[in-house]
Amino acid sequence: MNATLKKLALAALLLSSAACVAKASDPDVAEVKKAFATRFPDRKVESVSPTPVSGIYEVVLPGRQIVYVDAGVKHLFVGDLIDAEKRESLTEKRVAELSKVAWKDLPLAAAMKEVRGSGARKVAIFSDPDCPFCKKLERETLKDVNNVTIYTFLYPLTQLHPDAMRKSRQIWCSKDRVGSWTAHMRQGTELSGPDNCDTSALEQNQALGAKLGINGTPTMVFGNGRMVSGAIPSAEFEKYLSAQ
Repeated sequence: MNATLKKLALAALLLSSAACVAKASDPDVAEVKKAFATRFPDRKVESVSPTPVSGIYEVVLPGRQIVYVDAGVKHLFVGDLIDAEKRESLTEKRVAELSKVAWKDLPLAAAMKEVRGSGARKVAIFSDPDCPFCKKLERETLKDVNNVTIYTFLYPLTQLHPDAMRKSRQIWCSKDRVGSWTAHMRQGTELSGPDNCDTSALEQNQALGAKLGINGTPTMVFGNGRMVSGAIPSAEFEKYLSAQ
């Protein structure tokens, strides 16, 4: 059994036996946070909270990274905390909660707006014009989706795609932004036209993405605040849309 599996197995074992252990002796989370800061002075702690396992605490680090420690921070566990009875990852569930975005806080004026059908459902997509997975999302996942309003935030990942910022400016400066985006991403049309209009919205998108911890595209934010990354299948996309 490798080290990762040992960690996961330990987490599952701890959680499956949690109901048998008293919680009265759990120290205050402030003491755990203090002990963590002493042990790891170079790591910023965003929050500390108890887990369903007595004596084991969740520590949230920047970037929604979650680790687990014992009360004295003598041991640190990296990996998923598994509910053995339900066979589900409590870590994944917690990361999803931490990733939620308040829809009202999204600057929709900095996005391209495409309305399909009634437009009743909504999703915001952070996308890069040179990202192959973004093109896959556009061509396959979104192909038959209806009754939705899609807000696309141009989010060029310049370290991976050096020409993506220029293309993003061309799209944003187009008279028909959605048409230009659609033609490029879904039909493969080469971009043309000026790129010297006011593109401050793109800078705003970069700052927003960094604040939300978005480091890959496509990344979607659904109406209920759920953040999901990757070119997910259309059935999964519909599931998230319907959960709003």
